[in-house]
Amino acid sequence: MKAGGKLTFRTTSAGYEPEEACSLLSRETGLSKVRIKDAMNKGAVWLRRRGRARERLRRATWELRRGDTVELFYDPGLLAVEPPEALCVADSKHFSVWRKPAGLLTQGTDWGDHCSLMRQVETAFSPRRPALPVHRLDREVEGLVVVAHTSRAASELSRLFQKNEVRKTYRVEVRGEMEPRDGIVEEPLDGKPARTRYSVIGFDPGANVSILTVHIDTGRLHQIRRHLAFIGHPVMGDPRYGRGNRDGRPMRLLACGIAFTCPFTGERLECGFDAPRDPRG
Repeated sequence: MKAGGKLTFRTTSAGYEPEEACSLLSRETGLSKVRIKDAMNKGAVWLRRRGRARERLRRATWELRRGDTVELFYDPGLLAVEPPEALCVADSKHFSVWRKPAGLLTQGTDWGDHCSLMRQVETAFSPRRPALPVHRLDREVEGLVVVAHTSRAASELSRLFQKNEVRKTYRVEVRGEMEPRDGIVEEPLDGKPARTRYSVIGFDPGANVSILTVHIDTGRLHQIRRHLAFIGHPVMGDPRYGRGNRDGRPMRLLACGIAFTCPFTGERLECGFDAPRDPRG
């Protein structure tokens, strides 16, 4: 099926003899093997096999069995994108902390994962490590992300996030002069309680922009962006809840600090860059 320059394709291998995935997809779609291999390498091909979870299929020479289903999500524009690179700022054998640039997804989609932090982490280490998401940042947001490398680490770190034992610091630029200079927004989001705390650390009267330190006590979808827009001070450059990216700069929401007690060593881990002080001390 073609739509908007994209192609989605699904086929079930019906032959009795094994066939390589790349050859089958090339023959059935009319795309060259070079293009199919590129799509496979970038995570746009999926395999369904009885008794196994759906998984990305990257190996062009993978032999399909009768009854296997392969799916191709082909978007040449997306596959041609060169993603910005993340930076590892702390490493443990159980997990690592990365500075994700704006414009990089935390996780991939059906259409590929080469523009995602998780894929960059998977390929960053030698030997390679699994990359298991514990939390996420929106594509437009730059900041610190913790990535687990074992199922145990993912479980332990997820527990810390769920119990609000991870201190995250954000620096945010918003439209207008904020009053009061310290405040709390507790407007429910999606029918659930939500709490955002902020302190004003600067104001640029020429640009009419306030600079905030923000902490969240809950983790609702787009919480900071929605709460600040709700009180009439949208995040600068926010394409959804504000006035968009009119000056060509990224959205001015920075996840610049993260701190928690390591569940494996018991030591306090603090990572940050240009991070204002937490008003709670």
